[in-house]
Amino acid sequence: MQNTQSYSSSISRTRTFDLILTSMLIALVFVSTLLLNIKLPITANGGLVHLGTAMLFIASILFGPKKAAIAGAVGMGLFDLVSNWTLWAPFTIVARGLQGYIVGKIAWSNGRNGNSVAFNLLATIVSIPVMLAVYYLCEGVLYGNWIAPVASIPGNIVQNVVGIIVAIPVASALKKVPFFK
Repeated sequence: MQNTQSYSSSISRTRTFDLILTSMLIALVFVSTLLLNIKLPITANGGLVHLGTAMLFIASILFGPKKAAIAGAVGMGLFDLVSNWTLWAPFTIVARGLQGYIVGKIAWSNGRNGNSVAFNLLATIVSIPVMLAVYYLCEGVLYGNWIAPVASIPGNIVQNVVGIIVAIPVASALKKVPFFK
C-alpha cells in the first residue's frame, strides 16, 4: 500500500513540475514576444521581429518537442490575441506549435537531448520553411491573393535568423548549467 502511495505521489509531483515548467515557458515566450519586438516597415503586414522566436528555440533545445510546441503555440498565440495581430492568433498557434515541435524533435532525436550544437542549428533551420508555409497559406487564404503573402517572407526570415543568432549560444551556455545536464 505504501509503495502505491509513494509512486502516486511521485507521479503527481512530476506532473505538477511539468505543468509549472510548461507554464513558465509559455510566459517566457509571451513576454519575449510582447516586450522585445520591432514592426518591420516592409509592407502593411511585413511582419514583426521579436525575441519570442529565440525563446521558442531555446525552449525546444532545452526541454524537447512537447513543451516547446505548447510554449510556442500558447505564448505567441496569446501575444496575437492581446495585440493588433488578433486575426493571426489561430495561424500563429499552428505555425509556432509546429515550429517548436520540429525544433525539439530534431534537437532531441536519438538521445541527443539538445546537446548537439550542429543538430540544434539544423533543427532551427529545418523549422523555418514550415513556419513560412503556414503563414503564407493563411495569408493567401485571408487576402484571397497568392502574390501579396510573398512580401511577408523576408520579415519572417529575419525574425527566424535573429532567433537563431540569439538562441543557439544561449541554449549552449544553459546546457552547461547542472539543471540542464
